[in-house]
Amino acid sequence: MSGTREKLEELRGILELAAEPAGETGIAKRKLKGIPSARERVRMLLDPGTFIETGALMRQPGATGAMYGDGVVTGRGHIDGRPVVVIAHDQTVHGGSVGEMFGRKVAAAMEFAYKNACPVVAINDSGGARIQDAVTSLAWFALMCKRQKDLSGFVPTVAIMLGKCAAGSVYGPVNMDLLVATDKSYMFVTGPEVIKAVTGEVVTADDLGGAATLTSNGTVHHVADTEQAAFDWARTYLSYLPSSCLEQPPIVNPGLEPEVTSHDLELDTIIPDTDKVGYDMHEILLRIFDDGDFHEISAATAQNLITGFARVDGRSIGVVANQPQALGGALDGLASDKATHFIRLCDAYGLPVVFVVDTPGVLPGLEEERNGVIKRGGRFFRAVIEATVPIVTLVTRKAYGGGYAVMGCRQLGADVSLAWPTARIAVMGADSMVSITGRKQLEATPPGERAAVREQMIDFYNAVLCTPWIAAERGYIDAVIEPSQTRLEIRKALRLLRDKTGATPNPRKHSLLPV
Repeated sequence: MSGTREKLEELRGILELAAEPAGETGIAKRKLKGIPSARERVRMLLDPGTFIETGALMRQPGATGAMYGDGVVTGRGHIDGRPVVVIAHDQTVHGGSVGEMFGRKVAAAMEFAYKNACPVVAINDSGGARIQDAVTSLAWFALMCKRQKDLSGFVPTVAIMLGKCAAGSVYGPVNMDLLVATDKSYMFVTGPEVIKAVTGEVVTADDLGGAATLTSNGTVHHVADTEQAAFDWARTYLSYLPSSCLEQPPIVNPGLEPEVTSHDLELDTIIPDTDKVGYDMHEILLRIFDDGDFHEISAATAQNLITGFARVDGRSIGVVANQPQALGGALDGLASDKATHFIRLCDAYGLPVVFVVDTPGVLPGLEEERNGVIKRGGRFFRAVIEATVPIVTLVTRKAYGGGYAVMGCRQLGADVSLAWPTARIAVMGADSMVSITGRKQLEATPPGERAAVREQMIDFYNAVLCTPWIAAERGYIDAVIEPSQTRLEIRKALRLLRDKTGATPNPRKHSLLPV
């Protein structure tokens, strides 16, 4: 009969084996790929010394050669002192594929996150379903996805894609709030080998589902150069969010710069004198929020629209802004998708949304119509209408047509609507107006005088109809303000709206989005 010493030695041996279940083979495999272990990745993400692993000794019962951990590392730790649940695929054990014990571990981690209202970060590097486990693997995929439904909008969830994410393993990350990737990772439902076997088409993994491809279509929200950069970006992202929808985000350095600063005064000259000259909207965003702090989301997707997080008086907010340097700030289908996701994200976790508007409206063209810009724009409208958080809107220059409406206009739900004196609020821009309403007059004008008459019509339209004054007279905007006062005016507005309540009860199950 073994004593305590023997049992302790047995435990230490098992724990040593569980820490590196694939042994020297796994270590060599990682070294060849130049990647850290799953546990090292977790420690790179979390505050030092805070990781507590759970389920390290789980493995497939009765299976010959079953490895501890079953291809996934789960546990708890802290990010900036706040608790999080972490799930990390172990690529050296069955390729990180999903088996029964894998599924049970992940489900237990998600259940803990739900019961204790803390965020979930999943580090993905998986080959998909474990073929040897047959339908059992598929069943656990479904059960894991079902548990994500309870977490969605309740606690922040972040997926970090490192290496391969294939087949059924794609549905977990894509159903999390945000997907971060490294530039050497890729994700697809069916890989190049399967596609070649079924269709005969030859395609590379990068073209099929590389980080650049997934960023261009909006699936990935940020691409980092290194794994550590991906973890750091995710940590910063979580710093803007509450641990759950039951809480408020951390307050950071409130009360800074209570008076107009030299950077505020630079806003008085930032808008070009002519509409045909663009400017970088980031230069405005850096001046109207705390400390010039801005954490952009989906920066490489639909660059005509900027989405990201900032702070006002120390409190987190979401920002949706047009970018005149890309497509003139026009809204297309991809920008609409980007805005819809971001607004719903902010609304889920109680973050006010600030719209900064300079758009000529919806991008025209055959390709956009074929790409479903009507439905995609319709979802953008619904996201704004259904948002229950405070909304503050600032028009810096153009606010034309549907762009005026969907970019947080008063009629769609803005609580406070502001404009600069440089704002142009109208159905369309002067050039388009003249081409439509002035066509007959120009045709009747002698050819040599048409250019001058056209300029006169444009100047008249801009001076009389395309101004912020008509909107102000009708109460569609609350105030026309000096640009240098913007940061302080936004601060006042959000203080006023701090106790805004959510939507009133409604007996229906849910509305129907245009899909």
